[in-house]
Amino acid sequence: MLKRFSIAALLFVLLFNVYDVAASPPNAAASPNVVVIIADDLGYSDIGCYGGEISTPNLDALAANGLRFTQFYNTARCWPSRSALLTGYYPQQMRRDALPEIKGGNSGKRPSWARLIPDYLKPAGYRCYHSGKWHIDGNVLSGGFDRSFNVRNQGNFFSGKNDTIDDKLVPQTVDEKGHYSTIATADHAIECLKDHAANHSSKPFFQYLAFIAPHFPLHALPEDIAKYDRKYLGGWDAMRQARYERMRKYGISNTALSLLEPTVGPPYPFPDAIAKLGPGEINRPLPWDQLTSLQKEFQATKMAIHAAMVDRMDQEIGRIIAQLRAMNALENTLILFCSDNGASAEIMVRDGGHDPNAAPGSAASYLCLGPGFSSACNTPHRRHKSWVHEGGISTPLIVHWPQGIADKGAIRSTPSHLIDVVPTVLDLAKIEKPKKWNDVEIPSAPGRSLTKAFAGELTIERESLWWLHEGHRAIRVGDWKLVAAKGDPWELYDMKVDRAEQNNLASAMPAKVAELEKAWQTQTESFTQLVKSSD
Repeated sequence: MLKRFSIAALLFVLLFNVYDVAASPPNAAASPNVVVIIADDLGYSDIGCYGGEISTPNLDALAANGLRFTQFYNTARCWPSRSALLTGYYPQQMRRDALPEIKGGNSGKRPSWARLIPDYLKPAGYRCYHSGKWHIDGNVLSGGFDRSFNVRNQGNFFSGKNDTIDDKLVPQTVDEKGHYSTIATADHAIECLKDHAANHSSKPFFQYLAFIAPHFPLHALPEDIAKYDRKYLGGWDAMRQARYERMRKYGISNTALSLLEPTVGPPYPFPDAIAKLGPGEINRPLPWDQLTSLQKEFQATKMAIHAAMVDRMDQEIGRIIAQLRAMNALENTLILFCSDNGASAEIMVRDGGHDPNAAPGSAASYLCLGPGFSSACNTPHRRHKSWVHEGGISTPLIVHWPQGIADKGAIRSTPSHLIDVVPTVLDLAKIEKPKKWNDVEIPSAPGRSLTKAFAGELTIERESLWWLHEGHRAIRVGDWKLVAAKGDPWELYDMKVDRAEQNNLASAMPAKVAELEKAWQTQTESFTQLVKSSD
């Protein structure tokens, strides 16, 4: 089955992690290879080059030799983000998330015109590979991929039960010792790349790498957890401040640090889970000095496991980069790294349950990060996964492409979104989308190519960016953002100076609120009509 990469290759990555070395580049006129890496429940500031203290040298090196986008957005949730990333449409346009009048969500089926990006790349000669989480309707290979490893066991990082390879169940063994899904995901991607180099080297490739880390349950390897043991006993208040100061130093943020919201807990109440997790659990981001010693220890341990999961993901990304370099593909490979939503405030116990006597982070434990450290992971923003305030929808975006990006280490502040990935890739590959698919007209997509921003700092022109998830709604037009949590009135913020969403201007600027509310409603009605016409 999947084999672990050699220790020698891993040491090579760690010791020679310099991305502008060696490797003779391919023909400059060749279509670029593309590697899209998406993390799950990663906070905006979790990686080092965005202000985090977690060790992420491989991602940091990609950023140092590429670009960091500071205003890149997702959809606030896992499955809508994946559909937006691979189709270039808002999920509500294709029943992958709900509209006020129309049901939609994880079980929603895309209309026939909502093709995934491999359907556009393959006619141009690309080979397409998927490794990791899927969370999109339909089987993977029917979505246009040539090979797939689908991590379906999302409740236990130490088991591959129910995972599939090329849409077929992986044969199970009684002994799964050594299995860890983050490593297995990278193993498969490397296997695909090696096969590509051996048998398809004349073709460009598209590798979609969807890690489950650092999504709950908080499961990590003991050696990775040990790196962060007792590191977070200073608490989330101190962690937020330290990250914020680094972000200011790096030029990542020019906003204030948001205030903690001690009344805002997990998005879904599971009181039974709190009881199972014991007296160390707390479901509100209270000031750290108000916690008991037991609570501090428990919360700091959870954050250490979260950090270990991010650390391991970075190590595995290093192995992918080493393989790209070994096959002389790194120079002409566009690498994009992002997250599907912000860090999660959820607290629940499901799948195999939680054994309070098990070592934290082991297979028998079931822990979630919770709202305290989630707030810190989303520094400097407000709220969490599932909300459409900035903490829920803001993601890092690292862009690395040695052959195509000269402004290495630069920062880009243009507002952009997962819907922009498809048009960006097609633009670079010089592929024009067909007008129809099997005689069904393909609607105009809302995304914009970011290629001009690769060359220099500029604003990508667009009418708006729009959000709706579980009643939370928002729209951004230029530097103005209108946002409301479910059941709450609209709030208005000037994103140019207040991405922390601390100074609500709604009462002072009712005309601007009305203008943006009308724009949000117009977009919503447009999507509703599109879905109805697709039935």
